Amino acid sequence: MLEKSNKIFLTGFMTCGKSTLGPILANMLGWNFYDLDKEIVEREKATVVEIFKTKGEEYFRNFESNLLKEISEEPKIVVSLGGGTIINNKNLNFVKESGLLVYLRVSSEILFQRLKNKTDRPLLRDIVLSDNKEIKLKEKIEKLLNEREPYYLNADLVFEADDRRLGLTADALYKKILRYVNE
Repeated sequence: MLEKSNKIFLTGFMTCGKSTLGPILANMLGWNFYDLDKEIVEREKATVVEIFKTKGEEYFRNFESNLLKEISEEPKIVVSLGGGTIINNKNLNFVKESGLLVYLRVSSEILFQRLKNKTDRPLLRDIVLSDNKEIKLKEKIEKLLNEREPYYLNADLVFEADDRRLGLTADALYKKILRYVNE
């Protein structure tokens, strides 16, 4: 079925649906699922926010890169990457060489709606807790999206994950991947 690739990597901005769609897609394929951020949290026994605060972003990114390589040794996997994983060109190249990279694209307005009350995102936490958070948050989302989207667009497949019910979105993603790999 997926002869061209036995690894699928999901990328995209925070809250685009990687961690939600990933396990559903893996289940549809009969594959294992890994959420890179959750794996880091389990191994470090600290939240992403705590890791950023106590050990710094550089430590987090190095740990993330090493864990990505370790997880990718396993065949037949779906991996939800962190929102910033492929901003590192080494990670981007590694993922592209290792399997199918799928960008789950979501509009900045929907991202804003999903992020406006979340305090578990280290790059946005201070804004979400501040006064005038709506304007600041929209600006920060736009800024980060503008910085990251050129990397996301290196994906083999771009999937519009904006505004559908979860089951329909997962089914559409599954079918799009099958069409792509069977071309």
